[in-house]
Amino acid sequence: FIDLGGVDGLLHITDISWGRINHPEEVLKLDEKVNVVVLDFDDDKKRISLGMKQLTAHPWDSLDKDLQIGSKVKGKIVNVADYGAFLEIIPGVEGLIHVSEMSWSQHLRNPQDFISVGDELEAVVLTIDRDERKMSLGIKQLTEDPWTKQDVLTNYAVGTKHTGIVKNLTNFGLFIELEEGIDGLVHVSDLSWTKKIKHPSEFVKVNDELEVVVMELDVENRRLALSHKHLEENPWDTFETVFTRGSVHKCTVISTNDRGATLELPYGIEGQVTTKNLQKEDGGNAAEGETLDFKVMEFSKDDKRIVLSHTATWKEGAEQPAPAAAPKKKAAKGNTLNKINNESEKSTLGDLDALSALKEKMEGAAAKPAAK
Repeated sequence: FIDLGGVDGLLHITDISWGRINHPEEVLKLDEKVNVVVLDFDDDKKRISLGMKQLTAHPWDSLDKDLQIGSKVKGKIVNVADYGAFLEIIPGVEGLIHVSEMSWSQHLRNPQDFISVGDELEAVVLTIDRDERKMSLGIKQLTEDPWTKQDVLTNYAVGTKHTGIVKNLTNFGLFIELEEGIDGLVHVSDLSWTKKIKHPSEFVKVNDELEVVVMELDVENRRLALSHKHLEENPWDTFETVFTRGSVHKCTVISTNDRGATLELPYGIEGQVTTKNLQKEDGGNAAEGETLDFKVMEFSKDDKRIVLSHTATWKEGAEQPAPAAAPKKKAAKGNTLNKINNESEKSTLGDLDALSALKEKMEGAAAKPAAK
């Protein structure tokens, strides 16, 4: 409050200086004589509003006329908010540095992790409106955009290997930062050749390091398709010769459900078994955690699926694997086509027998006219 000679007037903190102050004592002292201007007078409430900063021109009016978009400025951080920070260039002239303009990285969440009040920084003017007295600034523009660097095409060429930090997990995959501003997507299906992963959290955690290989580079759209499993050759080419139909292997039951169980096979891959094929010689069913002999009933490299049976290893007359003959290969090809066509209903063994008989009948009918 200012004593005007028997009458007090209020000098609000925002009217003391064009610049930011946190407390009047930063500028004023008790019993100090100051010059003020009357801003408002309320005769009914006997209130007088005063101002000090109004005695001088607004700093924006004296701002360097050469200051324009692209100019570099220096100043001090006077406020940090969730959405960005304010840089004071001169008292009363501030510019907003939005959080998205602080780093080329897409994962900067909190400006306080990057900037503190009192920091002296350099920034680039992005927009300036002298009439509205507003200015937006950027820090990341002081360095080159990593996607426009000349070596981006060679550094991230298809087939190159990199190690990055996992920054985000989604239902369909994960995003990994290879360097500041360069992110890539690893689809959930490209995490492992052998494990059926439903969500990336089953495989990695945020901030984990992960080695990847570049599968696709799209500089124009700033996209990188990455893979972890392609660091190694597809082991299913080898598995095809190891897990042949009828071969027996030691497997561990790792989980069970209403339809059967999931097994862990040698080399860390997974296989499936139906409930009826879990039956043991003593009449009970194989339980979670048990390690037993299982016979391969079906192997599909394309679908990365192995179906097994414990019952077939000891019970005479139990369901046995069909030989990998030509008809079986055709059936497998049919299953692939069905999968492409929205996974149409699968053929039963009876259907396959009927189709086979029909085919033989048609071939025989075609052979008779040819003989004549």
